[in-house]
Amino acid sequence: MSGFPKKLILIIEDEPQLAALMGDYLQQDDFATEIVDNGMQAVAAVRESDPALILLDLMLPGKDGMSICRDVRYFSNVPIIMVTARVEEIDRLLGLELGADDYICKPFSPREMVARVRAVLRRTGSGNIPVGTGIQLDEATYKAAIAGQTLDLTAVEFQLLKILLSEPGRIFSRNQLMDRIYHDHRIVSERTIDSHIKKLRKKIDGIDADQEYIYSVYGVGYKYENR
Repeated sequence: MSGFPKKLILIIEDEPQLAALMGDYLQQDDFATEIVDNGMQAVAAVRESDPALILLDLMLPGKDGMSICRDVRYFSNVPIIMVTARVEEIDRLLGLELGADDYICKPFSPREMVARVRAVLRRTGSGNIPVGTGIQLDEATYKAAIAGQTLDLTAVEFQLLKILLSEPGRIFSRNQLMDRIYHDHRIVSERTIDSHIKKLRKKIDGIDADQEYIYSVYGVGYKYENR
């Protein structure tokens, strides 16, 4: 048993038996859980409980899962796994376009669900990421700052910065960055990553032009260092 506080998984699901089953398996895997069974209560529950991850049913009474996902993304980048019985490709892709991190199709194995939760948490991390005296990220608000000055970043720029800061000194290839940012596996040119990095650097230089944070490694990719 870990000495750290258990990570809270917010289950937004209106089928009582399924929600209870999901909660049981997650608790057996040392997570804390909270269940919300009405879409109208979901956004408030996210604000109040500050979960590590959300399991979000697509079809809910009061407010559907996609609307909830869209509303949550206005104030938080908490990992979201969509749970749906609607397997049409357009629904899957739209869910991810709205900011979901993964999806599970009903019916599913509870063990698969726990594995997906763990995989998304490993991939996305959680909480604030302070990096020395350099750049700070607040994942709850999608904001970044240098020396107390806020960087005005797009969602993609924030995700790029988050990935680079997660492992200072590690070189990420363009393909690795694309795979981590675009979970729907859309076709994106490597130049798109270069363009986002260029804009990100320009914004950083606007606050701290004396310090280089994001380094190009010729023929390989990019890395973060706070030298």
